[in-house]
Amino acid sequence: MIKLFKKIAFWLNCARVYSLPITVLNWVVIFIYSINDNGNIILGILALIGMSLVHLATNLIDDYFDYKILIKDEKILNSAQNCKCLYLKNNQATIIELKYAIITFLGIAGFIGIILFFLSGYYVAILAFIGLLVAVFYQKCSISGIGELAVFIAYGPLLYEGTYYVMKSKFSSEVLILSVACVFITITVLYAHMLMDFDGDKSSHKKTLCTKCKNKNTALNLLLAFYGLGFLCITIFAISTKNYFYFLTFLTLPLIFDLYKSLQDFNKDKSNLPQIKFWHYPLDNWDKIKNSTDAPFYFRFFYVRNILIWFLLLVCIGIFLQK
Repeated sequence: MIKLFKKIAFWLNCARVYSLPITVLNWVVIFIYSINDNGNIILGILALIGMSLVHLATNLIDDYFDYKILIKDEKILNSAQNCKCLYLKNNQATIIELKYAIITFLGIAGFIGIILFFLSGYYVAILAFIGLLVAVFYQKCSISGIGELAVFIAYGPLLYEGTYYVMKSKFSSEVLILSVACVFITITVLYAHMLMDFDGDKSSHKKTLCTKCKNKNTALNLLLAFYGLGFLCITIFAISTKNYFYFLTFLTLPLIFDLYKSLQDFNKDKSNLPQIKFWHYPLDNWDKIKNSTDAPFYFRFFYVRNILIWFLLLVCIGIFLQK
């Protein structure tokens, strides 16, 4: 039994379980919104479990295809971030074992989907099918430069309208607007990750939205555009719902400008690690990571994730304070 738990913990780590707050916090926003509309709590929780498993499976699928590219050329392999596919590089797991892990995650998620199909309605099957397509083809979308579009679908209308439908057995135009407002901020996490992988992706001829830019500084400026669209949409949502507590999200602006400066420094020097301040936390397993060569990468990844968390929490507060 202990061996089984260790194996589960290993694959959760490989699937980057630390990225789950992205899914969970987005779910919390629409979960609270749905509860205010008398949604079914149990079905909402089941939806979260299913979506989380698909999220983890997508990360593993991304590793599977990325590793296939990386091992073709030692130069490409060495130009990538040290943490990319590390468990495969170090022979901690084989490609076959990775396939089994992906099938396991998707299989359990599929079983949950069947339950929700019978309890919530037949649209669950359509939503699940779209989610599966995004999971399987995300890496293909990513190397074609449309990874952000896949994330927009998955973490926007699919997650928000999907959760609302599971809990209420209907869709909502208001939920659609809310999903678009939040997903633009969510996309920044993926985009910042790709920005820091700019050199490796360029070497492997991977076509991301970042590499389509002329240089890393131009790509960095596009990050501000995503944030700007997010704040524009949340402003529209606040005005349309006459709930001005959503403007609390603007409290994250100083953190965004701090992140921007930090990413500018990273573009100049990948080994740059700024002095850690209290507003940068939480930084997962930082005591173990801070002295490693991957610390500058992980610091910024955790930071952009934390900004998203703060933004979504403030949206939740806005929902709670809705009259």
